[in-house]
Amino acid sequence: MADRSRACADPCIACTLWRHVRTGALHEGRHWHELVESAEWYFSMSLASTRSIGRHGAQISLRALRRYFSVIIPANLIWEFAHMPLYTIWNEGSWGEIVFAALHCTGGDILIAMSALMLALMLAGQGWPFARQTRQQVTVLTVALGLAYTLFSEWLNIVIRAAWAYSDLMPIIPILDAGLSPVLQWVFIPIAAFWWASRPFNADEL
Repeated sequence: MADRSRACADPCIACTLWRHVRTGALHEGRHWHELVESAEWYFSMSLASTRSIGRHGAQISLRALRRYFSVIIPANLIWEFAHMPLYTIWNEGSWGEIVFAALHCTGGDILIAMSALMLALMLAGQGWPFARQTRQQVTVLTVALGLAYTLFSEWLNIVIRAAWAYSDLMPIIPILDAGLSPVLQWVFIPIAAFWWASRPFNADEL
């Protein structure tokens, strides 16, 4: 039977107690300070999380939402213009068509970001962004939802509708058969936006 103490990397009370019982250190009265330190760490983290959630309850910060979209909107606009050479419209379309396509796609990006964030907040956003666990859950859900829709949209508009096409410069992700640029767009930009949105609230946990 595998040693359970190896299965837990965090200094939690249960793992520390189990390790001491297995080694006989607890019975002999040794290393009590390690158990006490683990207990203090565990309860301090639990208390900080409880206080943060209890203090703010089901509130969602409008300030955090403003900071989030203050990154989402300009970053997606810049990205859309920057990766236009990776699509055939860069060589086949007029400058007016290129500008319109970039603005149109940016509008779609904003709607996707808004929809993904709102759905994530409905599923796991109680007290966002005040509690660290909530911030992590909302970030993961939002990025996952944004990526899922992006992959679907790329497939729909390239394979089914033929609304746009990749140029030879676009790196293609194997198996997914999707362009690398739009996938990276929905990883880096939301993560950067969440970092900026939650930055003022990190001090609540200190």
